Amino acid sequence: MKHTKRIAAAVALTASTLLLSACSSGTAPDTTKNAADGRPIVNKENWPKKIPTSGLTKNLTLPLEAYMSSYEDQVTVEQAANDLQQSCMKDYGIDLTLPRAGANPPPSDNDANIERRYGITDRAEAEKYGYELPPALQEHTEQPMRDLSGVEVEVLTGHTKPESTQAPKAGVSMAAPGQGVAPARSEYDGKKLKTGGCIGWSKSQLGVKEADSIVVAQLAGDSLMQSLKDDKVIKAIAAWSSCMNGKGHAGLADPYKAMDQGVTNDGKPSKESIALAVDDIDCKKQTDLVKIWSDVESVIQKKQIADNKSQLTGIQGQHGKEIAAARKQMAASPQ
Repeated sequence: MKHTKRIAAAVALTASTLLLSACSSGTAPDTTKNAADGRPIVNKENWPKKIPTSGLTKNLTLPLEAYMSSYEDQVTVEQAANDLQQSCMKDYGIDLTLPRAGANPPPSDNDANIERRYGITDRAEAEKYGYELPPALQEHTEQPMRDLSGVEVEVLTGHTKPESTQAPKAGVSMAAPGQGVAPARSEYDGKKLKTGGCIGWSKSQLGVKEADSIVVAQLAGDSLMQSLKDDKVIKAIAAWSSCMNGKGHAGLADPYKAMDQGVTNDGKPSKESIALAVDDIDCKKQTDLVKIWSDVESVIQKKQIADNKSQLTGIQGQHGKEIAAARKQMAASPQ
């Protein structure tokens, strides 16, 4: 069960990962090209669908998704925040162009990660890529950004520039954030610095509450863990495992084990991993695993929603306020 706990924890951490990208946005029009190869920096065709349109999760949603931010909404808030950050920096006499949001989309629209929540589910993709993501989602669009001086970092973040050249502490990576960081100076060029720098100020202007997304993601992680203890899910997974054994894939306790075995080191699918992936999905279809599992989890999530109705309703309302503020800011910003 250790690996299943890891999978559920990953679901809960997705929100945190997305929030960390909040300062990677920008607002140039979609016609802006990548200087390196001429591709659009933001290609919305690669953005995940709000609801899956193919595979065993086609049209499938879970109750908690109603309280999760979509990728499109996250990008909107990030772009609006960057508009404000660039404007804020300019007020201090600093010209700064930040990377655009939406250039490197995730494989799923929100923290439910429904397409791979129960393992892989799209046979057409499995036939091509095995357990790997499609090439378009493996590519990373680089948006070069100039190195900021110490004072520029202070104005932007509200703290000093991390020291990257100091000797690493025991058990701490050289690249670990926060090393050598101290509060920023109180003012620059005769102007008082914003609390939390321009980044902190931009979030306060939009009313962003980052903890909200984490709360919902943690509930989703808990519901997945609870579902794994349900008798219906246990029986369905056992039937899937027996089906896989019959196809020559012995010792796979659950779909997460198949994913662990099928993912290749170089990110390029092998014939063996493709064969495993196709059999994996065929056995899911044969045993109706995805429907059984999602039905059980939906019941669990409906209870979670009932038990946390006030908090979740507040989070849903807060999301609406953030999006409205972001759209208003975007409309007011020069493009």
